[in-house]
Amino acid sequence: MRRFGTQGRVYPDKHYVVPRTKEIDDFNMRVKDGRYIVLFAPRQTGKTTFFRMALDTLSTNDPSYFPIQLDFQIMRNCSPPIFYDRLYQMLGMQIESVFKKRGSGPSDELKEFLNNTTISDDFSLIMFFKHLSNLLDNDADNNVSTHNKVVLLIDEFDGIPQNVVSEFLYALRTVYLSDELHCPHSVGIVGVKSINQLNYDRSVSPFNVQDEFLLPNFTLEQIQDLFGQYTDEVGQSFAPEGIKTLHTQTGGQPFLVNRIGQILTEEMEIPKTETINQLHFSDAHTKILREQNVNIQHLTTNIRRDKRFESMLMKIMARDQGVDFNLDDDIISELATYGVIRESTDKMCEIANPIYLYRIMRTFKPMVNGLENEYFSEERDECSLDYLTSDGQIDMPRLLDNFRDFIARAGFRILQVPDKPREYIGQHLLYAYLDQFVRSVGGNLYLEVQTGRGRMDLLLIHNQQKYIVETKIWEGKNRYATGKKQLAAYMELERVKAGYYVVFDHRDNPEPRVETETVNGMSVRSYVIPIMQERPSSER
Repeated sequence: MRRFGTQGRVYPDKHYVVPRTKEIDDFNMRVKDGRYIVLFAPRQTGKTTFFRMALDTLSTNDPSYFPIQLDFQIMRNCSPPIFYDRLYQMLGMQIESVFKKRGSGPSDELKEFLNNTTISDDFSLIMFFKHLSNLLDNDADNNVSTHNKVVLLIDEFDGIPQNVVSEFLYALRTVYLSDELHCPHSVGIVGVKSINQLNYDRSVSPFNVQDEFLLPNFTLEQIQDLFGQYTDEVGQSFAPEGIKTLHTQTGGQPFLVNRIGQILTEEMEIPKTETINQLHFSDAHTKILREQNVNIQHLTTNIRRDKRFESMLMKIMARDQGVDFNLDDDIISELATYGVIRESTDKMCEIANPIYLYRIMRTFKPMVNGLENEYFSEERDECSLDYLTSDGQIDMPRLLDNFRDFIARAGFRILQVPDKPREYIGQHLLYAYLDQFVRSVGGNLYLEVQTGRGRMDLLLIHNQQKYIVETKIWEGKNRYATGKKQLAAYMELERVKAGYYVVFDHRDNPEPRVETETVNGMSVRSYVIPIMQERPSSER
């Protein structure tokens, strides 16, 4: 039986696979046109699997294409002589592998060429491909031109040594622009870092002939097809609303989609006669939010690389004005390279998916130096359970009133939380407060990405009830009013009648307020909570 794959390359005979037929057709059309194609995307997005599937489809349908697949992962830190020697050996092994896969073998002339040729620099690389093309055109086995279009696929291209990258790309560019050199016919370069991010002499681009290829995340329809393959084989079905929730929370990120599939079908021990329902999806989602899988480890490691990343990510999440998706900005470029952010439909930065948003908040969750012990007033002798009603529901107005009072009690001390951007400490503390509360009463907390910027919607689920809290920074009366309408629209989508809007006011003369009103038929309770800017003079 096949399974959902998350460890390396996905194989159709072992794993459920999204066919990506449309994308494969697009890629192979470019190959046939002789283009030099590049795809730079974060790890675990299915790049390698996709390109190998595409080349297999191409060469199966038309044997005149001769796919050579290389991997530069082991090339890092090689000296130029070692790089070219390893490149030569890999080329020879891959050429033999293609013949073997096709049930034939190279001609004696081609064997002699491979045994007696060396590659030592960019010029000898060009000559290697020129001779290879001539020999493939005159295959001795059948004396017809059956292998005359070499397609070179280089995976993990950013593993190429820095001291050869420029001349290597110039060699490929020379072939592409030549009227006489036609081998390779097409080149595919796959990696995480783009060519512009590699450290070469940028005064003249060595590779301005590239055709960038976008490999998108899975669509809802592709996820439905993926899980449908499991249903066809096993007979166990999935609730449609659960699949939709999965697509929303993962943003279609391939690893996350398959990981949740693994949890549901292999780890939760759900009887095969039972439909996998929305509650099962919720449990699987909770597990992936808290586990340390390889994808999440990449995420958290990458966002800790630079202290400036936290401020940028919070600015993207918490400010209406947003952040322009400008890849000339080093911080934005790096976060996009790591797959943490992406470009929204309005050309602004957005967090890649709600699961990443949740893990970002957990990663930067502040150590609040004992303030968490002051969430509930000692004078009233309260704890989390005091904020549940007699029928077991969350008393959200009281819970948020208490948070407002906690901020007032803590005063200037909240700004003494170490290593936290001061303007976003309110959001950090609200998240920490609600996260601690909801876990203590046996519920779940989700973070939603609605517009891609300026909104951080916290969705609390407890005792089969939903509670929505939207949080922002004060940016003026108009944006404050707009936020209420956005919350009301989201409440209608989630079929929740009451919502809560928390805005943190960092101005020198803040205007605290609490108001409940009806917005587009929805009940919205709004808080504007002042953030004290400094220690009062009487306490200094």
